[in-house]
Amino acid sequence: MKVGFIGLGNVGSKLSGSLLRNGVNLTVYDLNADLMAVLTGRGAQAGESPAQLMQDCDVVITCLPSPAASDAVMQQMLPYVGPGKIWMEMSTTDEAEIKRLGQAVIDAGGAAVDCPVSGGCHRADTGNIAIFAGCDRATFETILPLLTKMGRRVLHTGEIGSASILKVITNYLATANLISCCEALVTAKGAGMDLATAYEAIKISSGTSFVHETESQVILNGSRDISFTMDLVKKDIGLFQAVADRAGIPLEMNPLLMQILDDGIARYGERELSPNIIRRLEDATGLDIRAPGFPAEMTDEEPEEPGYEVVPTRGQS
Repeated sequence: MKVGFIGLGNVGSKLSGSLLRNGVNLTVYDLNADLMAVLTGRGAQAGESPAQLMQDCDVVITCLPSPAASDAVMQQMLPYVGPGKIWMEMSTTDEAEIKRLGQAVIDAGGAAVDCPVSGGCHRADTGNIAIFAGCDRATFETILPLLTKMGRRVLHTGEIGSASILKVITNYLATANLISCCEALVTAKGAGMDLATAYEAIKISSGTSFVHETESQVILNGSRDISFTMDLVKKDIGLFQAVADRAGIPLEMNPLLMQILDDGIARYGERELSPNIIRRLEDATGLDIRAPGFPAEMTDEEPEEPGYEVVPTRGQS
């Protein structure tokens, strides 16, 4: 199976690297030639355009920063979609948009999958990230060997669009956790607590979370570097809001989170690292939320293991 990969940013470069590391015949494309050079230096073939990748490959994966970018790439690829072609959208995107583009692929005779990832860039780098996949079961079984090369835990979520809904739900929860961790750490400092002790107390308690155990560490280091920026967080929770609006759900917390991100972007810029949202509270209080001994960036200490399908057991007859 010949695979094309379009979009070699923070996440795409790591996912495509996992495919290369696991022996996949890979062609890559990105508007940034330097990003392409990194992958071709590791053995990938250089693609000429999205259209050429769709012509020459059995599967084309996209991992792009916005629904608009995915649409622009698809418009170049669509004339070359036909039977036997599979498009895998690994971007975090809008459910309605993935359904629209996916249907265009299906109408042209191909197959379409929305398969976003969750778990952070450090886990994408080691192939230990989680992957959601929305598509028909036959297509899922065809691409499962590729998904298990990029991710540790793979969940078939249902029809196309379902994975994107679940992805933005999980990103909403991660954002809520980030804001609450910021407030907790600043309050701990203001109350005179040692921040390393506060970190451990939260970690071993009912208040812990994946976000605390990862992002709180780079917050306390001061680097605030998780390779993710405020504009991307705002995009993701905006997509979650759109899902809730279509479903008629009167959300209360997410609109407040969007206001907090808007304020952070206005203060520090849209490309500011997302954990630096804590600066709003640091600036307001004059407190320095740093502690010695924490890492500047996250690394995945789990060894790479073969991926597998996660099969829900609860609620199954």
